[in-house]
Amino acid sequence: MITIKKPNEINKMRVAGKLTGDTLKYIEEYIKPGVTTAQINARIYEFITSHDAVPSFLGYHGYPASACVSVNDVVVHGIPGAYALCEGDIVSIDVGVIKDGWQGDAARTFAVGKISSAAQKLIDVTRECFFEGIKHARAGRRLGDLSAAIQRHAESHGYGVVRDMVGHGIGRKMHEDPSVPNFGQEGTGVQLKSGFTIAVEPMINAGTFKITFDPDGWTTRTADGSLAAHYENTVLIRDGEPEILTLT
Repeated sequence: MITIKKPNEINKMRVAGKLTGDTLKYIEEYIKPGVTTAQINARIYEFITSHDAVPSFLGYHGYPASACVSVNDVVVHGIPGAYALCEGDIVSIDVGVIKDGWQGDAARTFAVGKISSAAQKLIDVTRECFFEGIKHARAGRRLGDLSAAIQRHAESHGYGVVRDMVGHGIGRKMHEDPSVPNFGQEGTGVQLKSGFTIAVEPMINAGTFKITFDPDGWTTRTADGSLAAHYENTVLIRDGEPEILTLT
């Protein structure tokens, strides 16, 4: 069941969303060669907890970290560890925050030092996919309109749109109805209503849309070893323009 959030609940989600966005802004300055993914995770944990909030990923279905830190061909759910970032890497950081019982969820892909023009284009287009999609994130439109716009923009650049991972509703729980695919057909799917809150998160691969899973059960990679990028925000559906709760 898709829940319509009440005004007081939306206000709480704004607070959680702002802290989520602030976490990503905070960590950006630490994205540089030589920094380990575990160090990034530790700083994110310290930042979130210092604001009287909880990292929603930590312990979620057994996930062992406060953030997903996904490097190069890792699409999502990269587990932080001893890997030290290298010049030319790209790294996707996905964070979730629980504040006063309400959730925020957002992700960005960052450059590590100087990166190739091809890698930068992938990052840029993935971000553009999000904004193309949310042009349709308003009451009365169909979810498929949003999904189709993301797919169309990614594929116009020759990129693969991940099928096996999708966005989601969000509120008191990190994952609520509806599922929010990054591919689909216009005029199909759930009709969006004012008060819906959804996490829209294009996961775009430079090559094939197909993915594989590491033995850890979490780390998700492009099947052909190509680069992947991720851009996500928590979005409030309204009668007019949507409100992006995690963009600070």
